[in-house]
Formats: sequence, structure tokens, C-alpha cells
Amino acid sequence: MTDKQKELFQKFAALASLIALTIVFSFVSPAFLSVGNGLTIALQVTSIAYLGIAATCVIITGGIDLSVGAILALSGVVAALGVRAGVPVAPAMGLGVLAGALCGAVNGLAVTWLGLPPFIATLGMMLVARGIALQITDAKAIGGLGDGFAELGNGSLWRVANIGADGFPDVVFPGIPYPVVLMVLLALGVAVMLNRTTLGRYLYAVGSNVEAARLSGVHVSGVTLFAYVLSGTLAGLTGCVLMSRLVTAQPSEGLMYELDAIAAAVIGGTSLSGGVGTISGTVIGAFVIGILRNGLNMGGVSAFTQQIVIGLVILLTVWIDQLRHRR
Repeated sequence: MTDKQKELFQKFAALASLIALTIVFSFVSPAFLSVGNGLTIALQVTSIAYLGIAATCVIITGGIDLSVGAILALSGVVAALGVRAGVPVAPAMGLGVLAGALCGAVNGLAVTWLGLPPFIATLGMMLVARGIALQITDAKAIGGLGDGFAELGNGSLWRVANIGADGFPDVVFPGIPYPVVLMVLLALGVAVMLNRTTLGRYLYAVGSNVEAARLSGVHVSGVTLFAYVLSGTLAGLTGCVLMSRLVTAQPSEGLMYELDAIAAAVIGGTSLSGGVGTISGTVIGAFVIGILRNGLNMGGVSAFTQQIVIGLVILLTVWIDQLRHRR
């Protein structure tokens, strides 16, 4: 079986799991298949999808990024502090995304220039970024950010509402949340980059065989650095969107998000050995995790049991990936 066939098999296996979970949970609760719950799931999945897309690009090169959750928190805090200092919302969020990109650049330089293993380099950044976020906020949440800051995370496209006789709005269609629109645009953009550009082919080449890529003229260090900068940038964007949804910047936000991101990528067919992975598969993986959590919530399953179930799903998926790799 070729790498392409393995990739397609894993992706369609993830899609089959997604469909099966949807069918099962539709019997658990009649409200599961409602439009409102569907939009809720899509909104909850966005953070996992953003970070999963970032994780996919890094894992394709044969690396790993454990720092995205901490970078998320730092970037959201930077954006919030900018707004509190009087900076307009858009430039302030731009500063947050830039902070994430800088953290990603440090990760990339630590891996390529210092020669540190990706696990150690990004583990160090996870501690540094989280520490800075806690230090500059004195470990306190930042509130009072205004409606403008909340628009990105809570606004929606094509919302339809009529004013009733009582003067209150009657929502006909809640609209597509902006974070969901952004998720679709990001997924399409990065998918095109991976599949239709030279840079995308270089990312796969580096993950498949570093030495062969180097001998073929690929600038391995530059490609690897790009993957980590992209990961940091998307983590920064995730932080801005998530803090906008909460309308509060929490320096402790994003704990364990890196594991969800890696899980979404692996469930969707990205190989931890590098060189194999697709964005569409990662988005499917993110929805598998999101639907699993939503359905278990509706079924009254405790949060602790949910962690056990998702952990078992991750272990099973990685085990299957290892079996495929050995064969």
C-alpha cells in the first residue's frame, strides 16, 4: 500500500467514524441533529481545527509542537493588553498574532539552528510563553474589552432576525459564526498551499526523507522554520479568536489544547513519522473530537469519563498509525 493509499484509507476511516458517531448520538438526544446544536459543535471545534491545521504542517515535516496552547494564551493576552492600552481592536489582534509568529520563529530557530529536538524546543517554549502570559497579567484575567473586541468571536454571517410584536428580536437563522467562516478559509488556504505549491511539496519531502530532500536542493532549515512560524501564527490567531469569544483574556487558557490539536491531526491520517497528512483529514479529526464531546455531554457523561474516552481514541489511532508505518 502506497503512502497516498494509506493516507486516503485513514481519512475515510475517520470520516466513517464521524458518520457513525453522528448516527449514534442522534439516538441519544433528539436535539443532537438540530441546526442550533450543529452550529454549536462547529463553533466549539474551531479552536481544535485552527491548532490542528498548524500541527499538521509541523508533523508533516517530522516535527512536533507542544507550545501552541501556551502561545494561544500569550497572544490573546497581548491583544487584550493592546486594547486596554487604547490600541484599536484590529491592530491589537494583529499584535497578538505577531507575538504568536515570533514564538513560532523561536521554536523553528531552536530546532534548525541550535539543533534541539522539536519535543524539547517546543516544551521549553510552552513553559516560557505560559510564564510570560502569567507574568504580564499578574495571573489575572483581563476584562472590560468592549463589544468591538467581542465581534470576531461572537459575530455571525447571514444572521436573520425579525423584531416581534413584543419588541424583542425573533431569530429566524442564527447565522454562521465568524470563527467557523475563518476555519473554512484557513483550511482551504493551507490545503492549497500543501497540495498546489512548491513549498507544500517541500514540506512533504522534508518529512519523508530529510537527507534526500537536502540532496535534491530543498532548503531544509528554511522549510522547517516556515512550518513552526506558521504554527505559531495560527496559535496566535486562535488565541485572539478564543479570547474574543470569551470577551476576557485568560492567561491560563489553552491548557492541553496542543494534545487536542495533535489528536485531530493523527485521527485525520497525519502520520507521526512525517511525510503524510492532509488538512481535510485534520478537519474531520477535529469534528470527531468535537462531536464525541458534544454527544457525551448530551448523554450526561461526566467530563472525567470524556477524557478517558478521548484518550483511548487517541491511543487506538496512534497504534493503527504505527501498524501502517511498520507495514
